[in-house]
Amino acid sequence: MPSAETTYTSRQEPEPEPVRPTREDEVAAAGSELIGGPVGRRALIGRSWWTPVRVIALVMLGMFALGMIQKFPCYDGSWFYGASSQYTHACYSDIPHLYQGRGFADGLVPYFDKLPGDMEYLEYPVLTGLFMEVAAWLTPGSGSIQHQEQVYWMVNAGMLMICAAVIAVCVARTHRRRPWDGLLVALAPAFALTATINWDLFAVALTAAAMLMWSRGRALAFGVLLGLATAAKLYPVLLLGPLFVLCWRAGKWRSFGVATVGAAVSWVVVNAPVLLLAPDGWSKFYTFSQERGVDFGSFWLIISQHRDTPLDTDVVNTLATALMVLACLGVGALTLTAPRRPRFAQLAFLVVAVFILTNKVYSPQYVLWLIPLAVLARPKWRDFLIWQACEVAYFLGIWLYLAYTTSGDKHQGLPTDGYQLAIAAHLVGTLYLCAVIIRDIWLPDRDVVRRAGADDPSGGVLDGAEDRFVLGYAAHPPRHAGHGGEQPPVNWGKDADSSL
Repeated sequence: MPSAETTYTSRQEPEPEPVRPTREDEVAAAGSELIGGPVGRRALIGRSWWTPVRVIALVMLGMFALGMIQKFPCYDGSWFYGASSQYTHACYSDIPHLYQGRGFADGLVPYFDKLPGDMEYLEYPVLTGLFMEVAAWLTPGSGSIQHQEQVYWMVNAGMLMICAAVIAVCVARTHRRRPWDGLLVALAPAFALTATINWDLFAVALTAAAMLMWSRGRALAFGVLLGLATAAKLYPVLLLGPLFVLCWRAGKWRSFGVATVGAAVSWVVVNAPVLLLAPDGWSKFYTFSQERGVDFGSFWLIISQHRDTPLDTDVVNTLATALMVLACLGVGALTLTAPRRPRFAQLAFLVVAVFILTNKVYSPQYVLWLIPLAVLARPKWRDFLIWQACEVAYFLGIWLYLAYTTSGDKHQGLPTDGYQLAIAAHLVGTLYLCAVIIRDIWLPDRDVVRRAGADDPSGGVLDGAEDRFVLGYAAHPPRHAGHGGEQPPVNWGKDADSSL
């Protein structure tokens, strides 16, 4: 007679139908009234061209276009005339300013050619520098410098729009039964507002694609994409930390090793040529990050603004690193002691959020790093929109504060105290989302992804795997780990299926 394990892996079962958010989420149900109300039980799901992924991709493109329209007051002149106009219209972007400021208008080669001014070399990672250079190649060198900067922004916006669509599609496909969660990414107001401030979407798209590959059990593809993402922005490498602890708990060392090697090799392949041929230019990103003082958006700035003397950069670097390490150790302890092994997306969000919260600078576009991870970690409309409201408040706050500081005696905008409240809104909103995710980890019955019986749909080889190493409470959990109030107890993974 076959064992329960054999029965689980060999029997053929019908594919479960997708989760419909208007049936399980009260905010989604209320919002759907704008387009006809919640889906009915007779709806023909998946039987037309309008599949969830295609709908989400089109919504993302539409929202991205609205974000571009929001930048048009600057496109028409505020980027070029007046110190504070681009801030009062909340339409600032680094892209047109750096076209000339980083030598692209003059045909200088990033990392190899020195720049005039205080910044000797381009202060971005190599793959982002390549992205910027490709956009410069596509920008005609004729016409006034203002016209060239406008075209350069439009070219970059077109390339970033492709990245945005990739992100939405990858998130929609990562959780097979929850494609409509990608709509949270597409409709996120902070996404549309910050998408064309800088080049972060490129790294976010590579990271989202890496998460999709891991969910499909393709560890090598995950590693290669994560290495490329790290070559575009530093934060994606943080995902290897939670993956290490999860694979430790599940005993999936081979998959983790393949992913790590793939990430290291792809990062080296991209960085080695520049490192060997232009070491000073290559290292600028890392030295700039180290030497940069306390800046906008961080709680360190609030502390500094209440002091007579600014905080020492070296001291802040040390303290921020210590806080980051302590928080990551806490996440690791939570992973090994939680009654149920946490989902990969939950830990990925927590680690990146910790990095953002402890960092000495928070640029408004950094919210893009968190949005896809937040949707995969906590696809609950109410919590997501609360967090997004806080991020929109910060987005407006930083530009109004810069308008205040650049408007001279007019003082048009938000004074220092008001800006500190905007920073506090960002910090509190992010901490709130961290708190509900930690609650979901400790009380898995509250996790909306697991409520329907799933284990870790973004976990790849971790999905349904047995624990091999646990500590504390996880070693002796109750029969149904976690208690979700009125929700019925939930079993997950292979144990649940084999008991049917």
